[in-house]
Amino acid sequence: MPQEDEVVRRAPLFTALDDAQAASLRASMDSVKISKGGILFKEGDEGEHVYVIFEGKLKLGTSSGDGRENLLSILGPGEMFGELSLFDPGPRTSTATAVTDAKLFSLSHEKLIPWLKGNPEVSLHLLTRLAQRLRRTNEAVGDLVFSDVPGRVAKALIDLGTRFGKHSSEGLFVHHDLTQEELAQLVGASRETVNKALADFAGRGWLKLDGRAVLITDLERLEKRGK
Repeated sequence: MPQEDEVVRRAPLFTALDDAQAASLRASMDSVKISKGGILFKEGDEGEHVYVIFEGKLKLGTSSGDGRENLLSILGPGEMFGELSLFDPGPRTSTATAVTDAKLFSLSHEKLIPWLKGNPEVSLHLLTRLAQRLRRTNEAVGDLVFSDVPGRVAKALIDLGTRFGKHSSEGLFVHHDLTQEELAQLVGASRETVNKALADFAGRGWLKLDGRAVLITDLERLEKRGK
């Protein structure tokens, strides 16, 4: 199986399909390239496409009237976004920005809706995906109320490590590609407070900081701090 197809088939849109169905749907998708810092769509834009990431990372975020930003999620290869507008047509609820150079595949609603009607099992997988997103949103709201900033930072690093980390003899290396400001936006705290938490974790020997990456050297303790 070509690498592109292998990555794309990890998306919820494809998990219920056999090889022939997946190949047919994949052939309907268009390739999109976006440079680091580029904006794929903005909050309030009309949502007309579903996207699957092949390579690179994107962030989904919102902003307030006074310019403050909040990151909702960081997405990487095999992950899908933009499907909310399939079930609730309307403006985009977030802005999608490339954290790194990225390549995506897009599928217009015009092409996807007839496909879903002919393959209802795919709709069930998409609804499961939306339910999972709602669970994560509820969990994030709970964390903001009940968890302190170091706990939220630890939990965010564990989540990033689960999706983007690579194990080595030294620990779990997580190249998250986020600036300190973006990491702060992800956990809903100030950059100074997040930096203090990271410095504390490093001082305890739980991790080592490396620019836009981190080497988690004591995964067990960091997981406990994030609970």
